Amino acid sequence: MGLILGMDTSNYTTSAAAFDAEAGRMWQVKQLLPVREGEMGLRQSDAVFHHTRQLPEMLEKLALEAGRPLGELAAVAASDRPQQAEGSYMPCFLVGLGAARQLAAVTGKPVYRFTHQQGHVAAALYGAGKLSWLEAPFLAFHVSGGTTDALLVTPDRETVIRCQTVGKSLDLKAGQLIDRVGGMLGLPFPAGPALEKLALKAGGTYRPKPSLQEGHCHLSGVENQCRDMLNKGAPAEEVALFCLMSVLAAVEGMTQSLRTRFGSLPLLYAGGVMSNSLLKQALTQRFEGCFAPPVYSADNAAGIAVLGAVRLGGNGYFSAGGSGQLYELSRHSAACRSAQRACREKAGSKDVPAIERNCRYAGDHRIPTE
Repeated sequence: MGLILGMDTSNYTTSAAAFDAEAGRMWQVKQLLPVREGEMGLRQSDAVFHHTRQLPEMLEKLALEAGRPLGELAAVAASDRPQQAEGSYMPCFLVGLGAARQLAAVTGKPVYRFTHQQGHVAAALYGAGKLSWLEAPFLAFHVSGGTTDALLVTPDRETVIRCQTVGKSLDLKAGQLIDRVGGMLGLPFPAGPALEKLALKAGGTYRPKPSLQEGHCHLSGVENQCRDMLNKGAPAEEVALFCLMSVLAAVEGMTQSLRTRFGSLPLLYAGGVMSNSLLKQALTQRFEGCFAPPVYSADNAAGIAVLGAVRLGGNGYFSAGGSGQLYELSRHSAACRSAQRACREKAGSKDVPAIERNCRYAGDHRIPTE
């Protein structure tokens, strides 16, 4: 099939990925957009400017990582908007889409358009070794800086998957809440990793009552509660933990609503917020949901590349032969996760520098060196 090139230019990150579907190999690179200290994000005009500067660098780096020219393409894919909902639009995605259209015009290869949300779902499936889920309905959460959505995901021959929003935050999004509370505590933007690290030092126990409404949630009140805690002298780590436990309570309530409405369909958690270890542990224990490694949870272009490969494969991916291909890709990504675990054991630590000292880099996976 050759390489499938995927690009995603979100409001947070410039991402590019190359996927060799036949070998089951993924290479990806990404770079956060620069945000000035003390600010909570970027204006769209600034995001477009930074993507225009960073995307060529990402493609050059990707070619080096893959060890082959990106001209050896079978197809190009890009995210063109946030969601499949009517009217969904953000100018930042035009940078990746424009580059994809240019490459397709020069190489004569097809170009496929997907949404940022579809990419998150597909990346999480790939990272979790669950690409076979693409062939039947399942439930998914996409929880990130701009989204707190519960989704009914169904196969679609034109768009590979269709993500129907069946629950969401009716005000503040989970990632926005985390960034705002992180800002209160003087943490860098985006605040997710630093807030989690801080919360792990807390000693309190919190069981906030979520604000739920017919399967949707409200999170804006949590910001005020966190500010009140801080003003009353609560330690920063306790405020951080309360914030995350409030997000957990909302997602748990929404998940329970999904279970009531849709029964025992497979359940996937995707998006940058879902890479949080505290949330992952609690949700796995209660609902047995499926999670991806953090590298496939945060913004990335891997899911876009995977969707491009499935789209290029046509209807065969939804036949018996396609099932076999999806199974093989899922099995490969699961094997890569096993290699990562083996590497950590060999390093004797979960510390990234220690892991890298004992491994060679292959694509996006750490493979133990004999």
